[in-house]
Amino acid sequence: MPNKVLAGSYKPSSDFYASDRILSNYLSSRLSADAFSYIRPKLDKQGKESAGRMNELSLLADKHGPELVKRSPLGETINEIKFHPAYWELMEIAVASDMMRVKWEPGLKSRFKTERHLLGFSTGFLYAMSESGQYCPLCMTDGVARLIDLFCKEEDKKRLLPGIYTDHAADFLTGAMFLTEKSGGSDVGANLVKARQVKGDRYILSGEKWFCSNANADIIFVLARTDENIAGTKGLSIFLVEKKLPSGEKNPIDIIRLKDKLGVRSMASAECMLGETEGILVGKEFEGFKIMAEMMNLSRLYNSVAAVAAARRALIEAYQFLCHRPSFGKMAAEHALIRIKLEELSALYNSIFYMLWRAVEALDKADNSNKEEASLLRLLTPMIKKWSSESGVYIVRECMELMGGIGYIEDLVMPKIMRDVMVLPIWEGAGNIMILDMLRAMTKSEGFQVMCEEIKKAAALDKTFGPEMIRELNALLAVQSQLATSDKDTMEASAGVFFNRLMFLYRDAVLLKARNDESSRWIQPTLHYYKKKKDNPELVTPLSPEKISDMMGWQA
Repeated sequence: MPNKVLAGSYKPSSDFYASDRILSNYLSSRLSADAFSYIRPKLDKQGKESAGRMNELSLLADKHGPELVKRSPLGETINEIKFHPAYWELMEIAVASDMMRVKWEPGLKSRFKTERHLLGFSTGFLYAMSESGQYCPLCMTDGVARLIDLFCKEEDKKRLLPGIYTDHAADFLTGAMFLTEKSGGSDVGANLVKARQVKGDRYILSGEKWFCSNANADIIFVLARTDENIAGTKGLSIFLVEKKLPSGEKNPIDIIRLKDKLGVRSMASAECMLGETEGILVGKEFEGFKIMAEMMNLSRLYNSVAAVAAARRALIEAYQFLCHRPSFGKMAAEHALIRIKLEELSALYNSIFYMLWRAVEALDKADNSNKEEASLLRLLTPMIKKWSSESGVYIVRECMELMGGIGYIEDLVMPKIMRDVMVLPIWEGAGNIMILDMLRAMTKSEGFQVMCEEIKKAAALDKTFGPEMIRELNALLAVQSQLATSDKDTMEASAGVFFNRLMFLYRDAVLLKARNDESSRWIQPTLHYYKKKKDNPELVTPLSPEKISDMMGWQA
């Protein structure tokens, strides 16, 4: 900790990977030697890009958002979306990071089949620390690739997937899902867009989609109704819609307007009218929502990655500033109240970090036919989506306050992070939707039982925390049995508190299992922080500045 450093000498981190002992320890301990050897150079490069060139590009793309050009100078309707050059430079960096290629290029997909999501999300995490706006189109692209791989015909796979795993940005195809409509919002079963069969699996789609993120996508999956008499999600089918028709002409999609959003302003969200829009039926008729759920659940993990990445960025921005800000005779980071706040935020960050990557591990295992992990993922996905997004907003807001007035000024990055992170509790299902989804997961899968078994095994690892964890687990099991026999309103009203308790308990289990010789330096104080909060001491002794640095996993 420097003693006499002027605020004017403050310099942000120059490498988000090299400075992050938590991420590097996690990846080196979880990935195979082959996988880590493959991804390490890309992590090194992306860590520097995210802390350096990307920062300026991201601020430019945010301040100069996309523009809709409805008509040509001669009055022809063209519906083109134009982006600032910084947007395309950011896209080039994304392609070079391998976040898509390592998942979908056939050789790499086979080589890293048990850890490809860990690999793809690792560079994506670093990317999202600097640019979360464009991380949404990248999320959509990965989801589109997943649906193509799982449900489309071989000719469509061979034609489309190479454009997603390409290492040439000029050839990169991005994806989207057009889901939300004015009629229902989160109630997808109220959707009205129609699909009329033309020939075989070819359909014409008509109707309005209200919130279309990445509206300039090359490959779009759209939910629509082939039979108006079948209500709810049971009547929805899913269609592959491409930006260009086989003839090379544009597929008719009328962009009504771009959304004027609070944050993630670098990418285009729009209201779109489908009319004579051609689409190909994917899967069986009326299985659309089930198929789309694959993409939605992946998007929820992306949402969590973006939230945890934003929290990390805010935390290190605040910490570096506080270490170089003289205040009342010493550096701001040396004051007791600031150290207490940094301890709290570090504990919260460490919790959502390990919970997020536990979910990514479960996805890799589920994709390799592990049924228990698939059941766990069904419950864990909405749980971590809700908790990480809410925690991300809190961490960013608190870090902004720690920086004082300068944290509120658009000259630095904190206001952009704040605006961007605010969408995450809403995107891909707001908090109440996540609670309902957790309820469904608990009743329709074995996820709760799998989670309970994991908690028991983790509790056996530690005599300090284990007995208390078992007592809390038994109390939750008693509540769960009561929930199962409750009426619908009581069940839903009680679910929020129940799942919060379950989440906190599972958090401790995940942290205990993640300990190793190095990670104990930040995991152990995190566990003790939560125990200290439970015990509610009358006197609080703040950690030393050096221990705060350890707890953050900070490598200067």
